[in-house]
Amino acid sequence: MTELIEGPPQRIAVFRALMVGDLLCAVPALRALKGAFPDAEITLIGLPWARALSQRLPYVDEFIEFPGHPGLPESACDVRALPDFLGRVQARRFDLALQMHGSGSIVNPLVGTFGARQMAGFYAPGAWLPSDDAGLFCRWPEQGHEIERLLTLIDHIGVPRRGTQLEFPIDEGDRVALRKIWPDANRQPYVCVHAGAQLPSRRWDPRRFAEVADEIAARGRTVVLTGSALEAGLVGDIAACMEHTPLNLSGQTSLWTLGALIEGAECVVCNDTGVSHVAAALGRPSVVISCGSDPQRWSPLDAQRHRVLAHPVPCRPCQHVTCPTDHECARAIQPSQVVRLIPALAEAANVGALEGAAA
Repeated sequence: MTELIEGPPQRIAVFRALMVGDLLCAVPALRALKGAFPDAEITLIGLPWARALSQRLPYVDEFIEFPGHPGLPESACDVRALPDFLGRVQARRFDLALQMHGSGSIVNPLVGTFGARQMAGFYAPGAWLPSDDAGLFCRWPEQGHEIERLLTLIDHIGVPRRGTQLEFPIDEGDRVALRKIWPDANRQPYVCVHAGAQLPSRRWDPRRFAEVADEIAARGRTVVLTGSALEAGLVGDIAACMEHTPLNLSGQTSLWTLGALIEGAECVVCNDTGVSHVAAALGRPSVVISCGSDPQRWSPLDAQRHRVLAHPVPCRPCQHVTCPTDHECARAIQPSQVVRLIPALAEAANVGALEGAAA
């Protein structure tokens, strides 16, 4: 263990106030941290949605809700809540605070106000560093997968790794709740089609999703359309474009019943969004249409089980909410490319070809 950490620390704060996929990519780092300091109380400081996940992860002992920050885009900031938030964090008197949010230009000074005895994290050129703990900071990696980027800090502070696999802990209660929504969940083969993404620039054309969904249905699988309540209109557009009738569960699942649904699916077809990380964590095959994002950073590590389609364009990774040009990265990906990669359908096509050759 690195001698730079005074301890062993008994109270550790981890700051990562991001969305589902981003936080799931931090699970290997949290697992390593708990493995190195099993007696420490580890507190995750994150966005409100993450409370439920933190309560299920065995590597997190406590959760503190982050009210946002004017410089961070992930959620609206309640600036009036910041003084109370900082007071509660400072009262915990953390031995070590880890900045695992990003390159540090905004969040290093923020985490510095937590009042921890020591602070570790990432930095980019020009980012503030606490002078006493500068040795506990490492340069933010500009290349590589997000899981590996975060584990760079774990390596730097001398904590042994405990694998790179993701985890998404669902239980029997989630499966029971899913069957209340869809009683036939365990009785037929199905494929989940998830067309949503936080940014429009990350979304493939819903009409193309409809083409893929129709091909899935034509080959004997139930198509289950998923999405949040805010994405109901988008999902409805897909259903309206289809010749077959899908099962539309948009707005009907929680994060956990969605996990139970994905757990039983033959495959998941989705944009490069949090659902792809849930599928990876649960070991379910997926086909990911990567529009605008950085596939080297966000694609599932298992390239055999999870197939990613990404068309190279000079403007990738996209910095825009909505594509300012013709969305070339999305338009270049055809529905036939997606269908060929769906494992169950590809297997059936291969069997049919072999039977035809034998005849």
